[in-house]
Amino acid sequence: MVGNPSINRAIQLVGRPVFRTREIAALRGTSVGAASQALGSLARQGVLVRAARGIWCVPSDPRFNQFLLVNYLSGAHRAYVSFISALHLHGIIEQIPRVVYAVTTAHSHVETTPLGKYSFHQVDPGFFAGFDWYRDGKGFLIASAEKALVDGLYISTRKGRRFGSLPELELAGQFSIRRARTWVTRISDGRIRGIVSARLEALWRENQVAVTHGRG
Repeated sequence: MVGNPSINRAIQLVGRPVFRTREIAALRGTSVGAASQALGSLARQGVLVRAARGIWCVPSDPRFNQFLLVNYLSGAHRAYVSFISALHLHGIIEQIPRVVYAVTTAHSHVETTPLGKYSFHQVDPGFFAGFDWYRDGKGFLIASAEKALVDGLYISTRKGRRFGSLPELELAGQFSIRRARTWVTRISDGRIRGIVSARLEALWRENQVAVTHGRG
């Protein structure tokens, strides 16, 4: 890595391909402003990318992927990858989403970065569950396949009907309709719970018919 040796050393000490300005400042024993200036110099050289205010990443690092930014872009609130982004990572859908979708307890919002667009959707705190670290701790939280699908159906009942139409689903392998049904029971609003339940069962029936008769 080119540039100031002290800033390079600080980045190495962080040990992650995504980090905050204040972490570098603390490691160098300098002000946040001085650290930001040094990091900006590396960004102009193409070594780093400034993903958002105070957030930097090293795209050339083999450990880097765009999902790592979810934890940083969600601010003080926790967030996990869900909806069709998680379904793709779990192999439930083949289509690669052009937007990274995540669940948060903060207000729904969209973050546009040089590395892609991130769409955060708010759920009730009691429904903020059903996630774990991706592949044994690879830097970001992700919903289980069942929770990701139910999250999508849950959000589809809101104004705007996001996820009202889903890509073709492959609900086979490790997917459990029993676990998905259990997540539906945790939706507090009875009307929404009924809508989500009905749509889940319809998707499950369609998938079973497709499996029985063969796809395509």
